[in-house]
Amino acid sequence: MDSLENQFLIAMPSLNDPYFNKTVTYICEHNDDGAMGLIINLPVNITLNELLAQLDEKKQALPELAQQVLTGGPVSTDRGFVLHSPQPGWRSSLALSDDIMITTSKDILMALGSDQAPDNYMVTLGYAGWGPGQLEQEIQANSWLTMPADSDILFNTPIEQRWKKATEKLGIDLAHLSSDVGHA
Repeated sequence: MDSLENQFLIAMPSLNDPYFNKTVTYICEHNDDGAMGLIINLPVNITLNELLAQLDEKKQALPELAQQVLTGGPVSTDRGFVLHSPQPGWRSSLALSDDIMITTSKDILMALGSDQAPDNYMVTLGYAGWGPGQLEQEIQANSWLTMPADSDILFNTPIEQRWKKATEKLGIDLAHLSSDVGHA
């Protein structure tokens, strides 16, 4: 299988795992060693303002930082990730595509809400991880659909609408899909 980097994993309606039910996961890395991604539509009960106040009590609450922090996945939930639009000057950020970068650096967090902040960003806590061959097996078992990542869904679609919008972009009605697996 080709790399799924810069793809969305869209949970099939039949995926009943309580953690991944109706999720969209952005795949950051996928190679022979496994895969790593960030769930982009599972909010936690904390806003960016609240998170940043925990990191720096002098950080002022701002209306533009009222957005929810997301659960990126069940692994290392104490570790933060920032997906953001490209912007020069962030040496710790890694380009994942032409329009998406990632960082774990605290300096970009502290710049959010200022003139130095990227135009678009989301903050997640934790990540989703798969061992070698595990994600491929789950796709073959009909747990996930894949599609190229879409920065409009990532940055401009409300959190609660991301799964629906991603499935609509596939051009199929998931209500009519079967969970049966078959091979032609």
